[in-house]
Amino acid sequence: MKNTLNRIMLICALMLTLALGVQVSAFARIQQQDTTEVSDDIVFTEIGSAEDAAAQQKLADSVKGTDSLKKDTASVVAADAGTDGVAGQDLHKDDQQKTLWETFIQGLLGGFIAFLMPCIFPMVPLTVSYFTKKAGSKQKGIFQAMIYGISIIVIYVAFGLLITLLFGSAKLNELSSSGVFNFAFFILLVVFAISFFGAFEITLPSSFVNKIDQKADNSKGLGGIFFMAASLALVSFSCTGPIIGTLLVQASSKGEILAPAIGMFGFALALALPFTLSAIFPGFLSSMPKSGGWLNSVKVCLGFLELALALKFLSAADLVWHWEWFDREIFLALWIVIFFLMGIYILGKLKFSHDSDVPYVSVPRLFFAIFSFAFAVYLIPGLWGAPVNILSGIAPPMNTQDFILGRGAAEPSSGSSGFPASVKYQDVLHPPLGFNAFFDLDEGLEYAKKVNKPVLIDFTGHACVNCRKMEDKVWINPEVGRIIKEEYVLIQLYVDERSVKMPAEKVHYSKILRTNTDDLGRWNSDFQASRYNSNSQPFYVLGGHDLEPLVTPQGAIFDAAKYAAYLQTGIDKFKASKQ
Repeated sequence: MKNTLNRIMLICALMLTLALGVQVSAFARIQQQDTTEVSDDIVFTEIGSAEDAAAQQKLADSVKGTDSLKKDTASVVAADAGTDGVAGQDLHKDDQQKTLWETFIQGLLGGFIAFLMPCIFPMVPLTVSYFTKKAGSKQKGIFQAMIYGISIIVIYVAFGLLITLLFGSAKLNELSSSGVFNFAFFILLVVFAISFFGAFEITLPSSFVNKIDQKADNSKGLGGIFFMAASLALVSFSCTGPIIGTLLVQASSKGEILAPAIGMFGFALALALPFTLSAIFPGFLSSMPKSGGWLNSVKVCLGFLELALALKFLSAADLVWHWEWFDREIFLALWIVIFFLMGIYILGKLKFSHDSDVPYVSVPRLFFAIFSFAFAVYLIPGLWGAPVNILSGIAPPMNTQDFILGRGAAEPSSGSSGFPASVKYQDVLHPPLGFNAFFDLDEGLEYAKKVNKPVLIDFTGHACVNCRKMEDKVWINPEVGRIIKEEYVLIQLYVDERSVKMPAEKVHYSKILRTNTDDLGRWNSDFQASRYNSNSQPFYVLGGHDLEPLVTPQGAIFDAAKYAAYLQTGIDKFKASKQ
């Protein structure tokens, strides 16, 4: 009993790590910049020249930070000088690789969790026994088990590719910025959570499942093994369906065309490995825990995490549609309650209809309950404006918070004096807490010319996770905040704003979007794609009054020192161009 309880605690910890670690990173650090071409008429300072030495001296004087910040600044200047956009292209490739690796790891963890579901775990001994006894020899049994594992991978990867073929890369990128899709995802994940709580099971039509079973029974050789794998995928859908659905939602919202297939590959690999290893190494099977009520506890814990995850998509829909009722404190209050109830459940004080009794609380169970309660307590200060950095990019932005202790400290600095009392679209769009921003390109550019400052064009979106993460974790850095407020004119261009309609003279047909730019979001998206060859967010352009990039535009940079150095290079280039 003790070993069983220890295992379930480890499982709950794994799921909690999946939701709060990988999800925060993968729900976030996605959609980096596309390849960007910089105009050839931009003049770069030759490294080693007198002008370069002067620029480096200005840079050292202007950036107030540690030696590491100065090194970061020098590396940014060196990378930008003479590369003509190649550095940005290499960064984009690195970001794509990171995104796909994160998707793979997320799928891998999801597959291991799915393996521990009551629909799959008990089938391992039966399946392995079939291969070892029916095959006639150990070598043939191992071969058939490997074919079985490969078949599982092929089936799920094909399903991921089907999602890509149905939607395409443009549609996948749209998923993360559409209020309809985000609200649909919210409903979907709530249904998954209710299913894990035991209210009902999500199953496929029995006639379809029975036909696959008959194929598995009647087919011989490799065909029969493939249909056995297909039968496993269909029969276990009531347990794996919510996990697969969640993974595909996350993969689709990343905007990478291969993300769904990569996520399904990781999921299938984790699902197939235990079956194959059990056939190759019989000792692996004997070391596995016996089936029991703890399997259902895994489902329930995952249900709590699905419910918490669903609120992220509800928040995105609220921001896109400007409901303005699902504020940050409401989001945090619900998360606090969810993880408090999860802690009670781990202690065995909260039971569902098909839960087993917990006669006593083991030490590991107690510690994981403490972890769940501690996380809930950690979130409580956020109700009064604490940053709660672990939820950066997941929770609604700080500007939705109704009450913040010491709000005056976050007001725009004196560097923003003279900023207009009102700007266009401020009734529906709001800048990050503590900043002033324009939401119309022409209005912001006119003001930049008036005050003789460069512009920081921030292509962003209501449902952009990385955009919120940059604002919550990087822009609040004192040096980064000072540079943005005092040295730049911030222009935030929302690419998913649908409520603001464009005047007739600005409406045109976009060949890139294949639609008219009849709202602010489509106009901004077309401008980003046609002018800077990028359609992902966040995307930062440090520009002069001609809107040409002073340095290579960048996506999310989660290192505050590097981001400050990047901003500083734009200032130096702008000042040099005025001399």
